[in-house]
Amino acid sequence: MEHLPIYIYLTFGATAILGIWLFFKATQYSKPFLFGLLGWIAVQSTLAIAGFYNNTLTTTARFPLLVIPPILLLVSLFITKNGRAFLDSLDLPTLTIFHMIRIPVELVLFWLFVRGAVPEAMTFHGRNLDILSGISAPVIYYFGFIKKTLNNPVMIGWNLICLALLLNVVSTAILSLPARFTQFGFGQPNIALGYFPFVLLPAVLVPLVMFATVAGIKQLLKK
Repeated sequence: MEHLPIYIYLTFGATAILGIWLFFKATQYSKPFLFGLLGWIAVQSTLAIAGFYNNTLTTTARFPLLVIPPILLLVSLFITKNGRAFLDSLDLPTLTIFHMIRIPVELVLFWLFVRGAVPEAMTFHGRNLDILSGISAPVIYYFGFIKKTLNNPVMIGWNLICLALLLNVVSTAILSLPARFTQFGFGQPNIALGYFPFVLLPAVLVPLVMFATVAGIKQLLKK
């Protein structure tokens, strides 16, 4: 991948730090969560820097190592008593405002597209409307938790839309990998997410957004 302008790295780095801090805050500053997350970041960053994910011949086979462990963790949280208690303990207002990180993430993806590192389909210029979740998050936060004028069905509906938009971009990213089943970005495949620091998008930020959305829906359904 070609050398990128520094502002892309700075924007993504700041977004990752903000996202981690906001979710850490939502956990009531849980140290076990933070240490576990930092360990996961260290492992995935080391693999990416070593070139584990940027070989186009093996990227598709290795990409699941980024996303399957977080998915298994989320499943385990739902099927265990302590896991469900953890999800219920997360601060819902913070989880809601957390979605704002999706705005700078989408800007970074667009800049990567301009530089030929991801396909257009992964951006708001293509089939990715995930930025709408980030734009609407402060509105939902204000009217849902400050003014308290939004009822639970509206809040649940918003979270479901956010989840659908997230799954859309995740599926697009997978179908844009350099592989025989590629459906998007034939001339410009998804290569950036195999490099550090952008590997932290599928490894960390996407799972955190999914956790925030699913935990939010779970809490709202119990009210």
